[in-house]
Amino acid sequence: MPPGPVRALEWRGDHLALLDQRLLPHQTEWLRLETWTSVHDAIRDMAVRGAPAIGVAAAYGLALAAIHQNNLITAREALAASRPTAVNLVWALDRVMSLQDRSFESILAEAQAIEREDLAMNLKLAEHGASLVPPGSRVLTICNTGSLATAGHGTALGIIRTAFAQGKVVHVYSCETRPRQQGLRLTAWELLQDGIPFQSVADSAAASLMAQGRIDFVVVGADRIAANGDTANKIGTLSLAVLAHHFDVPFYVAAPSSTLDPSLVDGSNIPIEERDPTEITEIEGVRVAPDGCPVWNPGFDVTPGSLVTAIVTEVGVFRAPYLFN
Repeated sequence: MPPGPVRALEWRGDHLALLDQRLLPHQTEWLRLETWTSVHDAIRDMAVRGAPAIGVAAAYGLALAAIHQNNLITAREALAASRPTAVNLVWALDRVMSLQDRSFESILAEAQAIEREDLAMNLKLAEHGASLVPPGSRVLTICNTGSLATAGHGTALGIIRTAFAQGKVVHVYSCETRPRQQGLRLTAWELLQDGIPFQSVADSAAASLMAQGRIDFVVVGADRIAANGDTANKIGTLSLAVLAHHFDVPFYVAAPSSTLDPSLVDGSNIPIEERDPTEITEIEGVRVAPDGCPVWNPGFDVTPGSLVTAIVTEVGVFRAPYLFN
């Protein structure tokens, strides 16, 4: 890996270099993506994941389409369909396509601007979120929302990082995040590098932790937020929100403003991606379910805005009633 903070991707002259997150934490391999179709496949197959990072990667995908003089509209439509739940994907693609000058140089500059702005938004978001964290907090989170999921620092994990640096976070509980275990594989890896005290837990252990009074603060990311605060995030997030409500633990959502989708009145019309059944029936390519086992494998669930204590963006902290426009 290149020196410095963990990065999910970077533009290297004439191609997009992508850290293959499917191989982490045991292998660090950078993919060399030279076409928009290779970016599409990397997004679809989750070599890159996390709504902000997906958006940045897609913008660079259009730059690759431009450098090879491919049809930009075709590339845009295919990239938009690669992971339909993450609104940042369409937001970044539409921002690039709105350019009057669609030369490679112009599109590349816009993609690089999107990447820089995402990092700046994450840092501001983290400051706003850290102001909500009480001293001595034990924090619970799910999935991966750190540098690997963004252009750097992270959203929910960015808040944890900043609050830890301020001396407010004393311990983190990281849900393993079934079925692909992004929490166990990726968040644990980032927390180890940062030296933040933590324990990985099974998703189903969250209820016991809250029942024992061992969680003071829950913070999660988001892939799409409707106008009323309904939030689509990694499957299992809704369970945490219900538990937090029952045990009177504050439940916060962290996302850049590009994740807001005011075109949706509520979360009922958020498209929920259904993933390959083998993510459940197999573990690292080894089948653990009986042959013929039927599977339902949604990648996301929707948490009602009524269960969200506040939504944290780079602009500030929003509380109910959420009326994003």
